[in-house]
Amino acid sequence: MDQPPPRTALSGPALVRLLARIGETDVQASQQPLADRLSQWLGWTDAIGLSTVLSAPAPAVATGARADGEDEAQRCLSLRSALSKAIVTDAVLAPPRPQPGHGRHARAQQVQEAPDMPADYAMYRQSYLALQQKMEADIGDLRTRLRNRLAAQSSAMAKLAALDAVMERSLSVRERTLLGTVPGLLGKYFERLRKADQAAEAAKAAEAETEAEAETKAEAGTETPAEAQPQNTRSAWLATFRKDMQSLLLAELDVRFQPVEGLLAALRAR
Repeated sequence: MDQPPPRTALSGPALVRLLARIGETDVQASQQPLADRLSQWLGWTDAIGLSTVLSAPAPAVATGARADGEDEAQRCLSLRSALSKAIVTDAVLAPPRPQPGHGRHARAQQVQEAPDMPADYAMYRQSYLALQQKMEADIGDLRTRLRNRLAAQSSAMAKLAALDAVMERSLSVRERTLLGTVPGLLGKYFERLRKADQAAEAAKAAEAETEAEAETKAEAGTETPAEAQPQNTRSAWLATFRKDMQSLLLAELDVRFQPVEGLLAALRAR
């Protein structure tokens, strides 16, 4: 029987690699130049806006309005840290914290007392969307601030800021649409993990039942180990899902911050 060809290792942003794994999709690197791919995202009105900015003379810059690039760098670092913390400590995505205790008995008790997170994707989807909206709003405000600071540096930098503003308006709708598909992919991944866990538990239950029947015949009236063992299986696959969901959000944060990093680099290079 012919074997399916192995998947090609994908190089690129972490977000793309994670989505390819979670979606079980083979993604091939595009052979088109970046400029050609970007042109497919732009309509004729976007092209006119870009042409206008590029052909316009550099605007005059008021004197004495220079910004400190290091201060803005610290502001960017603080926002990125705050957004990362919001993702890592999100009440839905963060795993249950262990209770204080020592020894083997305490650890076993923690496992039994730790509440299972709901096996309902709706809560996770809502959390993902809320964090996406927070990233978009906060990073958008910072990007506007950096453009204003950049426009005060020089005529050339003011033109760069104007170009970034046009690019943001032109690409934001497409970006929002593409990133908006991620919760749907996560939903399918969630169901795959849940069904795989259910299938594994069904197989274990059938095996335990067979062993129990065999032991009952051999020694009537004896409680079997399979009946005596507590089970807490939901947390394992949910922990995997939550970890991957957090990884996706952090990778998305990296992608969303790329324009900010470009503006900051220009500001610090004055």
